[in-house]
Amino acid sequence: MTAETSQTLDRGLRVLKLLADTDHGLTVTELSNKLGVNRTVVYRLLATLEQHALVRRDLGGRARVGLGVLRLGRQVHPLVREAAMPALRSLAEDIGATAHLTLVDGAEALAVAVVEPTWTDYHVAYRAGFRHPLDRGAAGKAILAARQAKTAEPGYTLTHGELEAGASGAAAALVGVTGIEGSVGVVMLADAVPERVGPRVVDAAREVADALR
Repeated sequence: MTAETSQTLDRGLRVLKLLADTDHGLTVTELSNKLGVNRTVVYRLLATLEQHALVRRDLGGRARVGLGVLRLGRQVHPLVREAAMPALRSLAEDIGATAHLTLVDGAEALAVAVVEPTWTDYHVAYRAGFRHPLDRGAAGKAILAARQAKTAEPGYTLTHGELEAGASGAAAALVGVTGIEGSVGVVMLADAVPERVGPRVVDAAREVADALR
């Protein structure tokens, strides 16, 4: 801590991070031990966070992240989209295919940013807001592969005809971006994805991840 920072705010943010990292919630005693402060301080922190709906406590007294974080989370997509656009534009123009940034939304993949190439005679129409199951399409499968990858640099995923007949896709997961799970990819009308596309998509995903860090 420095003279310019707030100890109380720091503790409150640490509470939210601790709760976000658990599925079953934490008790006041558990939070007290993890934070290294007494229970009275934890009670005050939780009461304040509850007033803003950022924390809720169940009947057993365990604290969990509250629905208020969703209101804050809605502002994330525009920021992420803005950061990703330069890399997506470059990818779309280079490959001549529709490029997209996809984020996890529950059990679905949600396209939050899409860029179409300007010089091609035709391309796949793919719109921001499009949703599909994580286990279908290159974008979702790249994210699932990253969850299981043992290396810090998962490769790319290729698919054909899973979301649209005649369309092929390539995607690579975002790596090393705290709090964001997603992928960058392209979709094109082709029987197969050209060999150079996969590595190019990996490079674009790395560029987006760097912009988000």
